[in-house]
Amino acid sequence: MNNEFGLINLWTEGDGVTRFVALLLLAMSLASWVVIILKSLNLLSAQQQAKRVEAFWHSSSVAGGLQALGDEADNPFRSLAMRGQEAMAHLKTGSSQPELLKELDTSDWVTRGLQNAIDDATANLQSGLAILASVGSTSPFVGLFGTVWGIYHALMQIGMAGQATIDKVAGPIGEALIMTALGLAVAIPAVLGYNALVRGNKAIITRLNRFAHDLHALLMTGSRVKAKG
Repeated sequence: MNNEFGLINLWTEGDGVTRFVALLLLAMSLASWVVIILKSLNLLSAQQQAKRVEAFWHSSSVAGGLQALGDEADNPFRSLAMRGQEAMAHLKTGSSQPELLKELDTSDWVTRGLQNAIDDATANLQSGLAILASVGSTSPFVGLFGTVWGIYHALMQIGMAGQATIDKVAGPIGEALIMTALGLAVAIPAVLGYNALVRGNKAIITRLNRFAHDLHALLMTGSRVKAKG
């Protein structure tokens, strides 16, 4: 049975513009799902890494704490601790030649190193989210364009037939309805995925800032900031 409102009919009966819009929506959907899956896996990994922070503070030394954090190359908490340790080591073993960093206070130098590590981690967490934002904001309009094109075809069929019979306009109207649905089907997961990833990233960045604050106190005073209460 021929379904004039189905996807197969959309492809076989549609013209080049209709097929291009359908392929564009498919590409946008695939891109958004790839980003959602990859960034979700990265976020889950960062959440697991964040749970090891307390083990860092129970270690007897910074070196032991680094081992407790794990050895993953993409571990933002390990990178943060290493950046702070490297900043202190650079000041202690710096050359005797005049350098601009000698003009910086030790606390400022360590803060700069920790902040750079946080900035790098933030950029890594947020990479790819622009794709979701773009897909979520533009795919409904791409689908709307397909809808308008389908209605245009329906009007052309009416004009050629001289009357608005169902058999003349069912196909083009079906294209219009499917394009509207496809645009929404692409946009909704992208928007929901973007919002969920942004919330998860904010939680990780908050943990990173808290860890950096305690690391700064450890490197400057030799002890972690005591929690109030």
